[in-house]
Amino acid sequence: MSGSILLILRILMAASLYAFLGVAFYILWQNLKLQSNRITQLSAPPLTLYQQDDDHIIDYRYTRPEITIGRDPACDCILNDGTVSAMHARLTFRQSQWWVEDLRSTNGTFLNQESVIAPLVVTSGDQLRCGQIVLSISVSHADDGNSSQIDDKA
Repeated sequence: MSGSILLILRILMAASLYAFLGVAFYILWQNLKLQSNRITQLSAPPLTLYQQDDDHIIDYRYTRPEITIGRDPACDCILNDGTVSAMHARLTFRQSQWWVEDLRSTNGTFLNQESVIAPLVVTSGDQLRCGQIVLSISVSHADDGNSSQIDDKA
């Protein structure tokens, strides 16, 4: 009788040790992922998107490492135009560069008149067309002091 109790206690002890190790590795993985995101956010240089609209220029300034463009209110850069899809394109800062990718939009995404089929590198002075809306891109240096804001210049 005492042998079977001892066996059950050993199994419970081994199971609790494996559970502890699993939780510890999960917490370490989460912390590593969080630190990676923080480092990426700190290193992303400010990006400004300019849109020429009739008599004025609208500029959108971002310091986040990922920017979504589209008509959906959840997007970072909202373009109210019927030719722009709800989730049209994404700008991502990775490998020390800004990249643009099309999010399966209906009317396509074009970078400097070239269709975006796969992610492409974006630099200052590039023209990004989402549907019929053309955005000019400006990448600032991280020490310019630009904050993450959206301005409407008249």
